[in-house]
Amino acid sequence: MDTAGFEQFYRAHHGRLATVLAATTGDLHVAREAADEACARALERWDRVQHMQAPAAWVYRVGLNVARRRLRRASLERTVWRRQPPAQSVPPPSEPDDIWDAVRALPKRQRTAVVLRYVADLTEPAVAEVMGIAPGTVSATLHAARRALALRLGDSPTRSGHA
Repeated sequence: MDTAGFEQFYRAHHGRLATVLAATTGDLHVAREAADEACARALERWDRVQHMQAPAAWVYRVGLNVARRRLRRASLERTVWRRQPPAQSVPPPSEPDDIWDAVRALPKRQRTAVVLRYVADLTEPAVAEVMGIAPGTVSATLHAARRALALRLGDSPTRSGHA
């Protein structure tokens, strides 16, 4: 891939693209994100984009589409939130803080599996679907997490009922 060619293209067009999107959308944050996304997509496809008759026009079109999608989504989210009843505050977990400290200390995959399984009360197949991993991997991850929690909390892994 000719990244040097893309770098030159990026320097020549990114700033102007962000300015155009900000003027079009009226939202500087959305404009910057859309410009970044459009350039990232151009880089992913640079072998093809660089040979287009008007690569900048393609990036502008992508940027405008991304910005419009984000603004539509934000509008939809605001509408949905306005229709929702006021949220009840979530009570703090009834377990002692040391349990949650131990859960937070787990590796990310184990922590995610534990929270989805025992806080969200999802089945192992549902956890697998959410995490994008095999159900057997969820079982093994939960087993390792329970073992690590038992050791960290001073409980024997076999005494906790999960060998």
